[in-house]
Formats: sequence, C-alpha cells, structure tokens
Amino acid sequence: AASPLSARMQTLIRINNAADISVIVIYFLVVLAVGLWAMYSTNRGTVGGFFLAGRSMVWWPIGASLFASNIGSGHFVGIAGTAAAGGIAIGGYEWNVVTMPEYLRKRFGGKRIQIYLSVLSLIVYIFTKISADIFSGAIFIQLAIGLNLYVAIIILLAITALYTITGGLAAVIYTDTLQTFIMVVGSFILMGFAFKEVGGYDAFMKKYMEAIPSNVSYGGITIDENCYKPRADAFHIFRDPVSGDLPWPGLIFGLSILALWYWCTDQVIVQRCLSGKNMSHVKAGCIMCGYLKLLPMFIIVMPGMISRILYTDVVACVVPEICEEACGTAVGCTNIAYPKMVVELMPNGLRGLMLSVMLASLMSSLTSIFNSASTLFTMDIYTKIRKRPSEKELMLAGRAFMLLLIGVSIAWVPVVQSAQSGQLFDYIQSITSYLGPPIAAVFLLGIFCKRVNEQGAFWGLMLGLLVGLSRMIAEFAYGTGSCVAPSNCPFIICGIHYLYFAIILFGVSAIVILAVSFMTKPIPDVHLYRLCWSLRNSKEERIDLDADDKEDIPDEKDDDTEKIEITSEEPGCLKKAYNWFCGLDQQKGPKLSKEEEEALKEKLTDTTEVPLWRNVVNINGIILLTVAVFCHAFFA
Repeated sequence: AASPLSARMQTLIRINNAADISVIVIYFLVVLAVGLWAMYSTNRGTVGGFFLAGRSMVWWPIGASLFASNIGSGHFVGIAGTAAAGGIAIGGYEWNVVTMPEYLRKRFGGKRIQIYLSVLSLIVYIFTKISADIFSGAIFIQLAIGLNLYVAIIILLAITALYTITGGLAAVIYTDTLQTFIMVVGSFILMGFAFKEVGGYDAFMKKYMEAIPSNVSYGGITIDENCYKPRADAFHIFRDPVSGDLPWPGLIFGLSILALWYWCTDQVIVQRCLSGKNMSHVKAGCIMCGYLKLLPMFIIVMPGMISRILYTDVVACVVPEICEEACGTAVGCTNIAYPKMVVELMPNGLRGLMLSVMLASLMSSLTSIFNSASTLFTMDIYTKIRKRPSEKELMLAGRAFMLLLIGVSIAWVPVVQSAQSGQLFDYIQSITSYLGPPIAAVFLLGIFCKRVNEQGAFWGLMLGLLVGLSRMIAEFAYGTGSCVAPSNCPFIICGIHYLYFAIILFGVSAIVILAVSFMTKPIPDVHLYRLCWSLRNSKEERIDLDADDKEDIPDEKDDDTEKIEITSEEPGCLKKAYNWFCGLDQQKGPKLSKEEEEALKEKLTDTTEVPLWRNVVNINGIILLTVAVFCHAFFA
C-alpha cells in the first residue's frame, strides 16, 4: 500500500477556496454535458457505433483525440519528473512521430497470433498505461486536496468509467477534443508563470545547473554527488552512448522501434484512425496530432525542470527519510515536480483550472484505453469463447470487462510507485521496451516482406516474449534501486539500457521470424492482395486465409429478425431507462439488400482521396517532419 503523506504535507491543501472549486465543478459539468450530448446524438446501439463511432469522424476530433489519448497524466507527472531529474532529453520521446490483431489474422491466417496479441496488449495496458495514469492522477489530487491515494483513485475511476462504459468511442473522442483544448491552454498558462518566476530562459538554464538539495548526507555518509547534482548534459537531447541516461543511439533507433509499436499497432491509436470518415481526414488528424506533439518539450519538460529550481529540497531530494516525508516515496520525489508547481505557483481559480487539466489528461487517456481494451477483448477474445453472440451481448461483455480491468490496475499501483527510482516515465518506457519490439518486428515484416508466414510470425513473437519477460521479471525481482541504494541486479540482466535492449530484442525477433518463414511454406499471393506492400495496388479479389472457417457459420440475420418479432413486447420504465443509458434502445434499421450491403462495405474500405486534400495533407506531413528534425538539431 502507498505510504501516507506526512502531517506536514497534509496541511498543504491548496484547493480549498471558492474560485478553485467553482472552476473544477464547471469543468466537470461541461465534460458531462459533452459526454451526454455525444451519447444522445450518436448511435451506440451497434458494435460499429459503440467501438468505431460509426466511422463518421472528421480530422480535428481525430487529431485532438490522438493527442489527448497519448498525453495522459502519466506525461504531466512522469515526463516532468524525469526532466527535473535529468534534463531535456526526455522531450525527444515526444518528437518521434478494425483491430491490429485482426489485420494480422488476415495477413497470416489462423487465430493464435490474433489472440496472443490481444492478450498481450491488455497486459501492457494494465502494467503501464492504466495503472501509471491512475497513480499519477491520484498523486496530483493527493497533493492538491489531501485525499488518501486510493480514495482519489476510486473517485477518478468512477467518473471516467461512467461515460466510457455508457457512451462508446464517440463520447470518448468528443470529450477528448474538449480536454485537449483545456490541457494546452492550461499548460501554456503554467509555463508562463514558471518562466516568469525563474527569470526567463537564460536564468532557467543557469539556475537549473545550480539546483542542488541542501541535505546530502545519509547515516553519517555523504552521498555521491552524481546522485544529486544536475547532469552536465541536462540541456542536450543526444547524450553519451555509454554513460548517458538516455543514450543517443537508443533515442534514435530504440525509440523508433517503440514508436512503431505504439503509433502504428497500438489499438488505442489505431481505433481513432478507424473512426475517420475517409483517408484524408485520418491523415489530417494524424498530422494535427504531430503538430500538437511538438508542444510537450515546452509545456511539460521545461516546467518540470523549473520545479526543481523552485523546490529543490523536495523535488531533488536524495535522502530516503526526507523523500518519504516530502512525497511518501523513499526512492525520490521527482514525480511531484509538476503537481507541486501547480499547487504552489498558480493563483486561485487558475489552480482549479490546472487541476482540471490534470484530470482531463488522466481521464482522456483512461477513457481511450478502456474503450480500446474492451474492443480487443470483445472482438478478438470473447467471440472465440462464445460463437455467434448478439450485438447486445458483445457490448455488455465489453462493459463488464472494463470493470475487471479497473480492479486489476488498482492492485498494480504500489509496484508502479516504487519502480525505476520513482521516475514514472522511465518505468512506462522500460516495460514497453521489454514487450513491444517483437510486435513491431512482426508488423513491419508482415507489411514489407511478402515471404513472412504465420509460423515465422508466431515463433518470433514467442521467443521475443520469452526474452522480454526474462528481463522484466529479473528487474522486478532485484528491484531497480536508487542512487543511494543501488540494485544488485547483475550487469548482464539490468546493465544494458532498456532502449538498447529494445534494439536487441527487435533484431532477435526479426531474425527468428525470417528464419522460420524461409524454412516453411510461403502464403500464396491470392491471400495477400492489398495486405502487404508489394501487392498494395492489386485489383484482384482476395480470398481470406480463414475463408473456410466462415463458410461453416450460417447467416443468422433472418433468424434474429424472427426472434425479435416473436418476443417483442413493450419494456417497463426501468428497462427503457437502462436500455437508453447503455445505448441498447435503438431500433434495428431496415434490412439492407445484398447490393446495399456491398455498397456500404465498399464505402467503409475505400481509401481513395480527393487530389486537392491529398496534396494538402501530404505537404503538411513533409512540413511537420522538417520542423521535428529542426527541433532535434536545435536541442541536440
């Protein structure tokens, strides 16, 4: 369980005035209103409506939702904390710019890869995204309002789960759009206050290098200065390949592998793109998200470093007893860098807005993950357990699974609290480095190498998982330690930086995938049209690898209609309210003819673009890449 805050910290309750409380109440009412409007105005009564927002989204909500889904409170707490400890290099993470398992099932055939990836994605969500976001949001509430960590967690989850479980993806995307606006505006305001307090950019660079805690002795022994002095390379993104805390080859190559896994294969991201009304809107949404992703270096990383300057003895503490008293965690207090600055620096009213920003980032990430996790479970796992379930059953199963996911994630919070020397973002990235690279290898080779088959992909994933879990379990068994009390984990296991480990794991997985594939039978082209790069423009009709399985399933549409007609009777008031709340009251539309079904299917799978808008988004994509390269060069 979490260590309680000291009595001294408990008295520092800042959110206790009418202005702050009014802003927070108004924020929640607006979010609730947007969520209810989305619930009322969108079709949540079908699987496509609930999980993919009816595939009707335009570019700006997609872009805002991609950004809000990615920038959770784990970023505000984790990135700001790592920046306070080690400088701007962590900002480099922000500049690397149907379900995925279902694509791989079509590409390779069989069900074992699809089920394996769905299960692994759910495990990663619990270990990193959900538990880390819950923990970081609760830290903020604990510091601002003085609530117990777990009481704060339960309140947060109750509000978040309410409109995710009821509203589906449309409610999530529209509330994300509102929350992105609040996050960006609130963060810019805090950045202005922070730079004003520290005396401008030049003073910030000078004072950060002098931010050394006053108490550096522990048990009569003076602590090694490397534990508390700011790093000499604090203002460089590219750091020494051997001694750097984020070595430059790892930042370029290792991080690119993790970015490929997250941005191209993660269900949270892919699902937002699948909700777009056409390809141009999807591309424009991704580019908008890319522009927004340039901001965290300035609105999160640098304020985190300024927090170390302003509250050096707390944020940069190294003596375990002092850290325990200051933030309830003995391994360090960098995680409270951003929340502490909000609570101490902002005036009444704006402090309430910033608490709303933190809650917005937390809730938008959690809602996105809950919706995507329930999609993975429902479409890729539940349908394998229950053959031919009704749409109503699928949606109820998805919602019930969200509740289970919440319970498991809360149980994992204490592990998150003490991992990676208390630096939350390093914890998240290290877990990702141990589990993500094999998936990135399968995805990349599956698209660009036609010769890769199911056996190669499956055994590459299995060996990659074995190697990744070995490192992860060993690290948890030995503990990551802290500078004052280092872990005794052997160098061969824990000594290799997690970004280097990601590169090695990706290489090992790719070699196994290719070796096994070339030793086994290839997949005929007739099954691969438009599923891999060399056949992407093919007009031939594709025969799905699992087409034989589908032939055995009879068409149940007529039977369903008959059942509805026979059993249809007027539900009571409570049943009506329940059905509306869960989006199950919408009437079945008229039965489509075969021609209409074909036309609808073609519309949903059409990737053609209007030439003008295709050129506009492509040019913007090139501009965005140029700006990102400039930013890397400027801070290198």
